[in-house]
Amino acid sequence: MKSVNVHFLGASGTVTGSKYIIETANHNIMIDCGMFQGQKELRALNWENLPFNVESIDVILLTHGHLDHVGYLPRIVKQGFKGKIISTEPTLEIAKIILRDSGKINEEDAERANKEEFTQHNPAKPFYTVKDAETTIKQMVSSPCDQWYFVNNSIKYKFNYNGHILGATFIEIVINSKVFVFSGDVGRTHDFLLKSPNKPQKADYLFLESTYGDTLHSSESVSKKLVSLVYQTINNRGNLIIPSFAVERLQTLMYILWKLYKKNKIPNIPIFIDSPMGNNVLSLFERFPKWHKIPLHEFKAMQNRMTIITSYGDTWKTIDDPRPKIVIAGSGMVTGGRVLTYLKQLIGNVNTTILLVGYQAQGTRGRQLLDGEKSVKFFGKWHEVKAKVEHIESLSAHADQAELLAWLSAVENKPTKTFLVHGEALPIQVLKQKIESAYQWQVVVPKLNEVIRLEV
Repeated sequence: MKSVNVHFLGASGTVTGSKYIIETANHNIMIDCGMFQGQKELRALNWENLPFNVESIDVILLTHGHLDHVGYLPRIVKQGFKGKIISTEPTLEIAKIILRDSGKINEEDAERANKEEFTQHNPAKPFYTVKDAETTIKQMVSSPCDQWYFVNNSIKYKFNYNGHILGATFIEIVINSKVFVFSGDVGRTHDFLLKSPNKPQKADYLFLESTYGDTLHSSESVSKKLVSLVYQTINNRGNLIIPSFAVERLQTLMYILWKLYKKNKIPNIPIFIDSPMGNNVLSLFERFPKWHKIPLHEFKAMQNRMTIITSYGDTWKTIDDPRPKIVIAGSGMVTGGRVLTYLKQLIGNVNTTILLVGYQAQGTRGRQLLDGEKSVKFFGKWHEVKAKVEHIESLSAHADQAELLAWLSAVENKPTKTFLVHGEALPIQVLKQKIESAYQWQVVVPKLNEVIRLEV
């Protein structure tokens, strides 16, 4: 009996840093290549070389373009990976935007840390640069969905539509007739922008995300919550600051707010979109209309209703604008980006409302705000939190527990093993029990850097 080794190099016991390698006798395939985010101990892992011979990896397949699934690519290229980086065209376009933006932010953060001397490293160095990102992008090759591609006579792979964000997929890999399914991040059944995810029909070895494995998303009305916060902002003559992920979440918020304005649910309050990365992603929605369900004329009308900020100078003009206003700015977990510039000036104002609209990983400023911390640190200084903090959980682009269980429902056979990844300890354990109860499958919880041998 032949076998392969699966290396769990990220998103094992945590929701971040997705990286898996299938090691076979002749080929090594990497699935996702994300960077760790959140807690300092996890971020420190980004600076370590992988415990695997990078030069022996033949190909990297990407489920989607989020930083925790693609952000380690420039590092692995610097370590010697010379193969192809393959995914759907919109995923690669998003990855290009994210890597270029991340490289720029890395450079700026290192420069600021050295200038203001709030670094323990002398000198502080960027995790990777824009130049590193450009080198990585040269190795990217796109593949359509729903087509099999052969690595050799015994290994083939296919991308399958999975909702979540533009271009996102789950990946099927067949090795000697055994089917490996990597879920990536599973999307919602009823998403504002995207179609419902497809479901796998066979899996001998299933690698399933468990971000919300213990949660049923709230049925709260996002529209009602936003209407209430908009009028509260107007009455207080304050600012509604919405830290947002640049991909899908920002576009969803824009679409909902535009719909509310169009239906006369909210007045003509100024709405500013301040996310260079998010602006670039907007153009991808126009380029890839088959990947989402919003008519192009509505998408253009939505953009025309709002002020799209393109320069850092306009960021400061927006901060100084005395009118009540809504600002949607990156990043979604308040880990960096333009939103920190707004919070530096406005987080100490009681008339400011910070609206968190997605998952907040442990160790991020977003989680600190969600947990009610009275002060948060950024740009090397502590900032007192006087702003009101609100949260909308139901906008998550991740499937909740019920949607994950439903996603499994089309699997016709009984998988030999189901591995729960991309989740924190409690969601993983709860989902493990649910799957075992509902399907009587064998569920395994791998540890970070664990290597598991599987028969093929």
